[in-house]
Amino acid sequence: MFLRRVLPLSVVALTGLTLAACASHPQTEGLSDFGQYRCGQLDVRMTSSEGSDLVGLEYLNKRVLLKPAVAASGALYKAPGDPDTSFWGKGERGTLTLRGQVYPECLEPGAIESSFRAIGTEPFWSVQIEQNQMTLSRPYDQQHSEQIVLNETLANRHGRTYEARFDGQVLEFRIAHQLCEDDMAGAQYPAQVRLTLDGEIFMGCGGDRERLFRGAEWVVEDLAGSGIIDRSRITIEFLDEGRVAGRASCNRYSGGFRLTGEGLSFTPPATTLMACAPALMNQERRFLDLMSEVVDGRIGRHGELLLRTASGDTITAYKSGSESL
Repeated sequence: MFLRRVLPLSVVALTGLTLAACASHPQTEGLSDFGQYRCGQLDVRMTSSEGSDLVGLEYLNKRVLLKPAVAASGALYKAPGDPDTSFWGKGERGTLTLRGQVYPECLEPGAIESSFRAIGTEPFWSVQIEQNQMTLSRPYDQQHSEQIVLNETLANRHGRTYEARFDGQVLEFRIAHQLCEDDMAGAQYPAQVRLTLDGEIFMGCGGDRERLFRGAEWVVEDLAGSGIIDRSRITIEFLDEGRVAGRASCNRYSGGFRLTGEGLSFTPPATTLMACAPALMNQERRFLDLMSEVVDGRIGRHGELLLRTASGDTITAYKSGSESL
């Protein structure tokens, strides 16, 4: 296994791979042969409707019917009567919008983002892949970059492998969709990578880090080891354009988040002004105070979201199995 640091697959990732291996769906024109995509943390399926040009968009506990629409390229489907819900797909990638919310780029099992970036440390190196064209900043030589045309030699539901020959050298680049942790900064990424240059191997991590957090409603189950009040609800949703929103116990909140190679932080949120029982209001204040102190976010061994503060307190949340209202 070509891993920088081996971490177990999250429950979410394992579920996606299981679906890809076991399910078979009718092909929908212009879309992936699999009919399945992962949009960040959201798994979706596109299925045809017998005797109709409508297609079914299935996600969580929902099935939405979409109608073909005119597109310059690829296949575009829109929800009748709801212009803010649509799916555009072309081959192994797609774009999903649900009621105006844009999700991370949707990928069929094993596919990589249209602009895929990976990095390695000790020594430092980086690659950027777009349309089978690699921009390589070599190990030991970060001052210069090279443009390399890649040949895709392996494509399966686990990842991709590319090869190239340039300047008399042989290059191989492998991508595996398994949680990866950078040894230097401790940042997590959705893919593990291995770069081989003339037989010398360099390990690294790659992919868009936001894909680990976005596309799910995270339901908080513990605040700094004290649990939460029975039948109360605290949620966190990472949205597009660096926005975050959810329920704080009594009130809804919205704000921003910043995800870097060094950690995760939140901007002060705006909240609604409802009043609830004192215990709920106290829990809400505790949650919002902890959120303001968060310095790191990561995915745990069981697929849970762990938000840690500078003082060592942790907010623990799990993916909701249904769509938020």
